[in-house]
Amino acid sequence: MKTENLFEQNKHEKQEVILVSVMEKGTDRHECEASFDELERLAETAGASVYARMTQEKENPDPRTFIGSGKVQELKTLCENSGVKVVIFDHELSPSQIKNLENDLADVQVIDRSMLILDIFALHATSGEGKLQVELAQLKYTVPRLMGQGTALSRLGGGIGTRGPGESKLETDRRHVKRRMDALEAALEELAKNRAVQRSSRDRSGIFKIAIAGYTNAGKSTLLNRLTDAGILAEDKLFATLDPTTRKFELPCGEEILLTDTVGFIRNLPHHLIRAFRSTLDEVCYADAILVVIDASDPESIAQVDVTRSLIDELGASDKPVLFVYNKCDRGIASHPMTPSDQNIFISAVTGEGTEELVSRLEALATAGKKRYVFAFPNDKLGLVNTLYSEANVIDAEYTENGALVTAVCDKKTAGKLARYIKEA
Repeated sequence: MKTENLFEQNKHEKQEVILVSVMEKGTDRHECEASFDELERLAETAGASVYARMTQEKENPDPRTFIGSGKVQELKTLCENSGVKVVIFDHELSPSQIKNLENDLADVQVIDRSMLILDIFALHATSGEGKLQVELAQLKYTVPRLMGQGTALSRLGGGIGTRGPGESKLETDRRHVKRRMDALEAALEELAKNRAVQRSSRDRSGIFKIAIAGYTNAGKSTLLNRLTDAGILAEDKLFATLDPTTRKFELPCGEEILLTDTVGFIRNLPHHLIRAFRSTLDEVCYADAILVVIDASDPESIAQVDVTRSLIDELGASDKPVLFVYNKCDRGIASHPMTPSDQNIFISAVTGEGTEELVSRLEALATAGKKRYVFAFPNDKLGLVNTLYSEANVIDAEYTENGALVTAVCDKKTAGKLARYIKEA
């Protein structure tokens, strides 16, 4: 897997690109402009330098080139005069549209929004599972756009939009690609089974699980680092974190919870990417509650909350308790939140401002309907300690010659089952 920064032509000069966006009749202008701005940030995150942005208002996308012959000629002239060799569309293009555009533009590479995101994913994937997920997603999406069009697979060897599977893995034969995809799917299925075993173990422990979700670059990793000293790489870039990280966090009451950082969301996140990272995103589904982290200083924060909510709905996790964490308040609050006031909290994960209140809210979520008890089990009932480990959160267990003294946080059902052994509550 090649993960070097292929956008940089040398140590001092970044590869220049031209961005293209089409605004269809009836679409929201502000939304289109926000998406286009986001595309520029994606390109810069990948290491490119934006030379120019080209927009077009059109009734419907041109089926042959998406932008129409007149705009293609204008784009070709701009590329020839500037020497730019890469054009990025803020849309998903069909294989034939990419082929036609590249034929018309001559010696210019055309990639779409999905291919750019995949390129960034390939750059930032660090774990074995993350790299497998990225490679499989790239093969499923990119290869049909190359193989059916007579384009040499060597195009995958270098240049913008080319990180990931190289020619050495793809070879030059469709059958080899199919075998590679089958092998990747088998490996990921095995990893998914292992992840399911880990989740089952967490469920049996009774420990409360919280998923940290939200828009990319909202500060999810910085927040986890602030609370748990997780040591995750936290950068001011889109999709800096792809691999989920889970850490234990002890609440002031003594109960432990699990916090899991997840891959960030973004506008128009392609469905095939959601499918590719399903096992990672499922951390949101298996959590007991969700922290939705939002960049409060971003003027697009309201729209980003909507994107996050819709993706959580799509994942089937809309029934979970949610706390909206407005982060980066040290930079200012760009717009008034549209989420319920009793579900909002304002913090700065960098300075620590507001984190005490956040921890208090986390404790309220984790201990709702639960109490702390001290159980005294005689020697002939020590087997009941296992019941607490499987159904409650055991804080302390002390074994003596007379039995065991166990401090645990549990619900009324478990406490009722072991009521005769409760020493104090």
